[in-house]
This record gives sequence, C-alpha cells and structure tokens, in this order.
Amino acid sequence: MSEEPISVMVLVTGRVQGVSYRAWVQRRAAAGGLSGWVRNEPDGTVAAQIEGPQQAVDEMLTAMKSGPPLARVDRLTALPGAVTGAQGFAITD
Repeated sequence: MSEEPISVMVLVTGRVQGVSYRAWVQRRAAAGGLSGWVRNEPDGTVAAQIEGPQQAVDEMLTAMKSGPPLARVDRLTALPGAVTGAQGFAITD
C-alpha cells in the first residue's frame, strides 16, 4: 500500500534569487519523486508547492533550508497545502 501524499506551501527568505535556487529545487524535487512548482516572488523570496510522500517532503524541506552553495536561507516557512495530484515539478513565473 502506498503512502498518501501530502502537500506543503513553502516560502523561503534570504539570498535565494539569482543563485540558481529554483533550478536546484526543481532538480532535487524531481529526483525525489516529488511534484509541484517553485517560483520567484516580487519581494525577493521564493515560493513553492511541494507534494508527495511525507518522508520525501520532509527530506526536501530539510534540504531547502540550506539550498545550493551560493544561497543563504534565512527562513523557511512551510504550511499545509491542498493535494492537487500534479505530475512533475516546474519552475513557474
């Protein structure tokens, strides 16, 4: 029996734009079998919706607290979201 997916809405603050953070999130999420999206926000933050098994989502959130080498994450906020059944992981505008 497969685990029921969960969904989280994530907001990341710090130096997370212009440092390949979105591409890093997309690659890592796809490699972990997660679905959803990631995008830059006008205020300099990065927002994401991440969906998948609890353990994979938790591992992704832990990784996102560090990000790629040039990033500096000051804060990561994750709130429960609605499961959409999305397929794949996209960078959106």
